[in-house]
Amino acid sequence: MLDLVIRNGMVIDGTGDQRRPGDVGVRDGRIVAVGEIVEEALQEVDATGLVVTPGFVDIHTHFDAQVFWDTTLSPSPLHGVTTVIGGNCGFTIAPLEPDGADYLMRMLARVEGMPLTSLQEGVPWNWRTFGEYLDAIEGTLMPNAGFLVGHSALRRAVMGERSVGESASPDELQEMKDLLAESINAGGLGFSSSWAKTHNDAEGDAVPSRHASERELVELCSVLRDTGAVALEFIPTVDRFDESVYQLLTDMSVAADRPLNWNVIFANARQADVIEEKLQASNYAARQGGRVIALTAPMPAESRLCFESGFLLDTLHGWAEPMALPNQEKTALLADPVRRAELNEDAQQPSPFRGIARWERLTVGEVTKDELKHLEGRSIGDIAEELDQTPWDALCEIVVADDLKTGLYPPAAGDNDESWALRQALWNDDRCIIGASDAGAHLDFLATFNYSTYLLAAARDKKLMSLEAAVHKLTDAPARLYGLKHRGRIEQGWWADLVLFDPEKVAPEEIEVREDLPGGAWRLYGEAVGVRHVFINGEQAVEDGQFTDSRPGTLLRSGRDTEPVTALS
Repeated sequence: MLDLVIRNGMVIDGTGDQRRPGDVGVRDGRIVAVGEIVEEALQEVDATGLVVTPGFVDIHTHFDAQVFWDTTLSPSPLHGVTTVIGGNCGFTIAPLEPDGADYLMRMLARVEGMPLTSLQEGVPWNWRTFGEYLDAIEGTLMPNAGFLVGHSALRRAVMGERSVGESASPDELQEMKDLLAESINAGGLGFSSSWAKTHNDAEGDAVPSRHASERELVELCSVLRDTGAVALEFIPTVDRFDESVYQLLTDMSVAADRPLNWNVIFANARQADVIEEKLQASNYAARQGGRVIALTAPMPAESRLCFESGFLLDTLHGWAEPMALPNQEKTALLADPVRRAELNEDAQQPSPFRGIARWERLTVGEVTKDELKHLEGRSIGDIAEELDQTPWDALCEIVVADDLKTGLYPPAAGDNDESWALRQALWNDDRCIIGASDAGAHLDFLATFNYSTYLLAAARDKKLMSLEAAVHKLTDAPARLYGLKHRGRIEQGWWADLVLFDPEKVAPEEIEVREDLPGGAWRLYGEAVGVRHVFINGEQAVEDGQFTDSRPGTLLRSGRDTEPVTALS
C-alpha cells in the first residue's frame, strides 16, 4: 500500500514539458509512480480541477533567525515553497564568536529589517560553529532548508571589531578560509557576500564584508573548489557595472568553479540599457570559463519606507549616520526646522536612490496614532498643499507625531507595458534566475515573499508565459542551479515535494500587518489564493491555506543532499 496517492490532477513535472492527466503515488517520502495508479493508499487526495507541480524552490531568503521562532517559515509554504535557501548577502548568524551575538543581531536589525526585540527574545545564540547552528535546527522545520556561509559573519568571527574598517592580514585571511572550509564540510551550501552601499550596520558603518578586498573575496571563493559546496551569491554594487565588476564576478566564479548569482534586477523599462549592461557580466564570465547569473524579481519594485528603521533612506547622501541614530535623537533631528532643512539639502545630492527624496510622491500607508489615521492613503504632496507647507516639512511633522513608525510608499517602479515586456524577456533569458523573495527579512519594508504565486498570476493574467514554463522557472531551474539532489521535478524516485493549486485562481492575497513576532513586533504578511495542498517529503504541510502540525523538512547539507555543480555544468 502506498502512503499517498494524488488522483485526477493535471501533472506539470517541472521540466517545461506539457501537462498531462495522471496520478502521483508516494511511499516513504518519495514519488514511486506517475500515471494511472490503481493501488490504494493510506491517504488519497482528489486533485480534480487542480494542477500538480513540484514544490517551489526559493534560493534567496533570510530565514536564518526566523527558524527559531517560526518553524513553518511562514508565509512561504502557503505560496507553494517547499525548499528555501538562507544565508544570503553575507548575513548569517554562524559562525559566531563568543561575544559576537550582540553585533550580529543589531546588524541584522538594521540591514535586514528584523526587529531587534525578536532577535533578542526569539533566538538562543548558543552556538559557535556553523555546524552547531545547523544541528540546532535539524529536524525542526516545515520546508526543506539549506544555508550559505556568510562573509560578514566569517569576518566578524575572525577579526572581531577590526572586521569593520580594516583589511585582513594574511594570517586572518587564512583563518577565514579555514573557517569557511570547516563550515562547508559541516553542511554549508556555499558562500555569500555583499559590497552593496545599502548594507550598513547598527552604527551606520559599512558591514564587515564591504571592507574586504577583491583578493579576499576571490581567495574565499577558491575554498569552494575542493568541497561539496554548490553556490555563490554576491551583491557587487547597486550602481552601474563596469569591466572591473565583470572581472570580479568572473574571478569569483572561476576561483570557486561554481555558478555565481548576483542580486538583484527589478525590471524597469527606464533602466533597460543599464540592465542589459549588467547582464553582459554573464557573457564576460562565460568567455573565461565562469558562470554568472542575475537574480531577477518577477514583480514591480514596491517598498515601504520607515524612518524608524531608516533602511534605504540611509543610502541618501549624508544620511547614513542620521538614520543610525537612536530613535529619540532621530526624532529631535527631524523636529528641528534648521537641522531637518540641512538633512533635506543632503538628500537632494546625487546618490543611487535619490529618487526616493521626491517627498511629494510618497503615500502615507500605516500610522500608529489615531489622530493621524485620516492621512492614510493620501500623498505627501496633497497633504503639504492642504497645510501650505513644503512636502518635506509636512512629512517630517507626520513622522515625528507618529514616533517615526509611519509607513511611506513610493510609487511602484516598473508597472507599465514597457516594463512588463522587459520583465517577460528577463524571465526567458538564460542569464537570469527568478527569485529575490528576501523572505524572512525587511519585515516592515518588502512583501516579496509571495513571488511564486505572483509569478503564476502575472504569467496567466498578462499572458507572458505558459504555466509549464512558469513552473519550470520556480522548480527545476533553481534546483538544478543549486544541485539539489532529487528535488525540483515530479519524477519516479525523487522527493515528494508537491503543490496542488487551481491554475485559474492562484494568486497572492492582499498584504496585511500581522503582530506575531517575539517581543510583540509586527511584520508585513500575506497568504495565497488557490493553493489547496502542499506536501513536503510526502507529508502534508498545507491544507486549504492552513498550516498543519507536520515538520517534515530536510536540513539540506552540502554533499549529502546535493549533487556536484561546476561553473560550466
